Amino acid sequence: MSAIRTAMVLAAGLGTRMAPLTDTVPKPLVPLGGKALVDHVLDRLALAGVERAVVNVHHMAGQIETHLEARTSPAIEISDERDLLLDTGGGVARALPMLGANAFFIHNSDSVWSEGPRPCLVQMAEVWNADIMDTLLLLAPKAATLGYDGRGDFDMSADGAVARPGGSGEAPFAFTGVSLADAGLFEGAPEGKFSLNKLWDKAISKGRAHGMRHEGVWMHVGTPEAVREAEERMRRDQG
Repeated sequence: MSAIRTAMVLAAGLGTRMAPLTDTVPKPLVPLGGKALVDHVLDRLALAGVERAVVNVHHMAGQIETHLEARTSPAIEISDERDLLLDTGGGVARALPMLGANAFFIHNSDSVWSEGPRPCLVQMAEVWNADIMDTLLLLAPKAATLGYDGRGDFDMSADGAVARPGGSGEAPFAFTGVSLADAGLFEGAPEGKFSLNKLWDKAISKGRAHGMRHEGVWMHVGTPEAVREAEERMRRDQG
């Protein structure tokens, strides 16, 4: 398949776990290796062929808008959530008229990684198949993560079908904060504030939620310590 041309970047969250780094700047503008987190995301999207990114804003929205004014690749459109923080699902649902009819990436503004043999986003575009998928999730094996100490989010079969963890609550794969979808995922979605998890569970129940294995190292930069660890990893990768 050709490149995905549009993306939704989720940048409206409060970033409370990143304090004190977020006392004066929103989390998407926290620097990582001398570059704002959101610019790491947008640069990677641009390299994968994304031409237009819709960025939602709420917390310290003005700072994010000002920071993004100079960007031309990808072109930026703002989805304003100053009135109400809508969570991941509600935020994308509000922006659907801006995202268009074709498939689009949904990308957390703090999701960064070192690549495997081929760029992840390019591979996702190739794997995407709207005939059998409502969503395609980029999943990292827990052993190939940095700064992640969770119990895992999903199981994944050999054919890429994803499921929630069983009775133990443990799962081998962590969600990286990146997925592909089109407007079909949002058919029948609730109004207002809701999580993408609600739509993923519906897609799982229909056998239309798929995953792709991340082949590099995913960095979960949720705290100041995780930022330092990610910067050290990036220095080693570049050295």
